[in-house]
Amino acid sequence: MRIIGYIEHPNLKISVFKMDDKFSVKFENGLYEQTYKFRGNMQIDSFESIKEIVDAQFIQDVQLEFKSLYHIKEKSMIRFMEKRENETFDNIV
Repeated sequence: MRIIGYIEHPNLKISVFKMDDKFSVKFENGLYEQTYKFRGNMQIDSFESIKEIVDAQFIQDVQLEFKSLYHIKEKSMIRFMEKRENETFDNIV
């Protein structure tokens, strides 16, 4: 797999990879990542075609998904911390 380019965005790092006939587009936002894979064909055959696919609406949907990922992690961390607060420890004298 090799990087064939980056798509500029003010808040996200968007990397495009190619391996054999497949393209992967990885979005990074802090601690979170999303990757979308596309099988190459006659229409999807270059970095330019991937840039057309990853349009403003696609990026907007990805950003909404990042919010969802954040909330999933946040709720899990709250449950984890609440469980830890309720644990009892032996008294050490």
